[in-house]
Amino acid sequence: MASVCPPAASTQPALPSGPAVFKTVPYAFILPEILCGTWVWILVAATSVSFPLLQGWVMYVSLSSCLVSLLLLLSYLFGFHKNSENWKVLDSLYHGTTAILYMSAAVLQANATIRSEFGPNSPLYYQLNCAASFFAFITTLLYILHAFSIYYQ
Repeated sequence: MASVCPPAASTQPALPSGPAVFKTVPYAFILPEILCGTWVWILVAATSVSFPLLQGWVMYVSLSSCLVSLLLLLSYLFGFHKNSENWKVLDSLYHGTTAILYMSAAVLQANATIRSEFGPNSPLYYQLNCAASFFAFITTLLYILHAFSIYYQ
């Protein structure tokens, strides 16, 4: 006769809280996302915003995603999630949506960088815009990595 095996325990990993957030792979991306996103809006704010429609969107996306990511990091650090499965869905949806928004902001910032090459005070603002474009694409990559790693976990 075949023996009946007990049901297998759930293999879902527990959501980290406290300092363990910085040691687990998908959640360790939050702090670099915040830092690179902060650099984006600082560098864009340091330029003379010659194209307010383009760089206004970049500022909105970078500042709002930086603040929401900071709130998400604090909620993980203080353990507000209580190991609920809904937090994984929220995290995945937030980072996936923000990755798409950041990609649009990075492309618009690159466009503003190209257009500012021959403007007034072009050497200084062009270098700041180049740095902002670089950090915007790095931040986009971090959000994409976070979204895919939480999805495949």
